[in-house]
Amino acid sequence: MPTLSLVIVAQNEERTIGKVLDAAKSLCDEIILVDSGSSDKTKEIAASHGAKVVHQDWLGYGPQKNFAMGLATCDWILSLDADEILTPSLVAEIKNTLANPGASEYDGFKIPRLLFIGDKPVWHGGFYPDAQLRVIKRGAGLFNNRLVHEAIKVSGPTKTLTHYMQHYSYVNVEQFEAAMEKYARLHAQEFVRRTDKKKDVSRLNETIHPIWTFLYRYVIRGGFLDGGLGLQLNLCYSSYVARKIRYLRELQADCASK
Repeated sequence: MPTLSLVIVAQNEERTIGKVLDAAKSLCDEIILVDSGSSDKTKEIAASHGAKVVHQDWLGYGPQKNFAMGLATCDWILSLDADEILTPSLVAEIKNTLANPGASEYDGFKIPRLLFIGDKPVWHGGFYPDAQLRVIKRGAGLFNNRLVHEAIKVSGPTKTLTHYMQHYSYVNVEQFEAAMEKYARLHAQEFVRRTDKKKDVSRLNETIHPIWTFLYRYVIRGGFLDGGLGLQLNLCYSSYVARKIRYLRELQADCASK
């Protein structure tokens, strides 16, 4: 039977880390939590759930997660964020998938992810299934070094599992909106850092693109089916699109003036 390492990076995640480890512990042969300086009870909770707790000063999203994966010793690695909780159905599916000899044909497996705002799931508007590559063969891939939205990159084939994990990242819409503000700035910085190409950052595009994004996600992709919460989230997301354009325009203008 193939073995599985669970790796998590964390800082001040006492709200969810116990639930994350409870949900996954029957699946894993080892649990490694890399902490970057928690001041709450994250480390104590993780240790009480059988995790090997390692300190590492923050290296950035991708490098920190790669450091954690480098500590794993099992055949497969399950890399979770500290607010991603596996459902019992997903645990059973991962067990059955890895036990199947056909698993060796793949470098990794993607897991659908269901966003929660507080205790409310968000099923529509493009927020689900949001499949993330989370299970990989040890040594088959690494996270890229992006400032935001880092992801594991592998060269071989991957497959998407059927069951989902629960993503408890935001307590309320205000937290979601604050995160979108942070991501908009990081996205602009990442674009400037990665390429000299120019995007359409005109004020016209700053107006039109968010309107199209809202209509596409809220109407065509059914965001309205999530009620008032869906309306709030899709308004926040369209504002995020506008801010990405505006912040990129400001950065490009600043670079051009130097």
